[in-house]
Amino acid sequence: MSHPQMVAGLASRMDCALLLLSLMCALTASVTPQPTTDSCPKRFVGDERKRTCPRPCKSDQDCASKRQCLCDGQCGLSCVAPGRTCPWPLPPREDAVVSLLSPTHSFSAFLEVRCKPGFVLPSGLNATIRRCQGDRQWSGDEPVCAESAHPQPTASSPTCHFPQEVTSTFAIEGGATVGTAIRYSCLSGADIVGSSENFCQENQTWQYPHPICKKVYCEPPDEVAQGYVVAVQKTEYEVGFDIHYLCKKNFRLDGPQTVTCLSNGSWSAASPFCRARCLIPAERSRVMIDGVKRWPFDITDAMVPHGQNVTFFCKHPHLLCGFTAAQTCFDGKLQPPACYLEPTWLQYQLFPHRLVSEIEACADADVETF
Repeated sequence: MSHPQMVAGLASRMDCALLLLSLMCALTASVTPQPTTDSCPKRFVGDERKRTCPRPCKSDQDCASKRQCLCDGQCGLSCVAPGRTCPWPLPPREDAVVSLLSPTHSFSAFLEVRCKPGFVLPSGLNATIRRCQGDRQWSGDEPVCAESAHPQPTASSPTCHFPQEVTSTFAIEGGATVGTAIRYSCLSGADIVGSSENFCQENQTWQYPHPICKKVYCEPPDEVAQGYVVAVQKTEYEVGFDIHYLCKKNFRLDGPQTVTCLSNGSWSAASPFCRARCLIPAERSRVMIDGVKRWPFDITDAMVPHGQNVTFFCKHPHLLCGFTAAQTCFDGKLQPPACYLEPTWLQYQLFPHRLVSEIEACADADVETF
């Protein structure tokens, strides 16, 4: 090959290489993560040696299946499989007690390494916190507690500050001393929005922003047929709000008269019912109501309220005696017992003393024989 041809070939290959390099640079620029949010630090692995950071990200779409874009401490926003766990339990130690502070030992869980009496950490504290990272390892180097004759840290040890709005909103488990962790729970019982755990760092600042308590409301209660809801009409009701129920005339309330909006967003009881009265299915025979024999036409509208027991008189099929059978009114329905037979008009007019409700009662033994 002549010298000019060699030069031309080399120039062509250099052009291809430059084009490929330009494409790679453009592609790299297109996937460079945007600056992270204030709630998660930028990726910096200076203090944690042998740390393997997962793939960086800015949203879940940047991550593979079963991974989420989560804050992974000094690794910043990273593609993490949240279900993966860190080693637990850890081997027992003679110089310290290791306790899991979170319900599980999965990603973002905390554990505490607390030196036994007579031992302290190099920092002079008697405890430190480690966090389960995205690489399935506990953060930081393995803490070493050394023997010390110095007293343990007192209440004057450096602490992290709690704003008044935090202490008035949350019940806080744990201390605010540097190197310790806390756990929040809403005093109102509401759900927490944000991290339910936090860690007091050496610079006396909290690792995460304080969470907030989700505002809880109850939805409007169900309407009650033949009844009224006594309350201001709203689209949502605050926790502790009471609602009262009333029934229309001739209807009886079956259920609670008052319900209260609870801190879990539900009402203290289901809505009640307004139950209808029942017509007594007897005209020419007396019935027993509240232990008193009465003619139905002597009772207002010949009706009894929901839940009322009505005792009917039945005639023995073989003997000239009677026995009783009770039925209960339920929401407008009151059926006579199968044994009850309504007297005819002639029986009622000509032989009132022979009506089933007026004859002698059967002996208990006679009733049991049929």
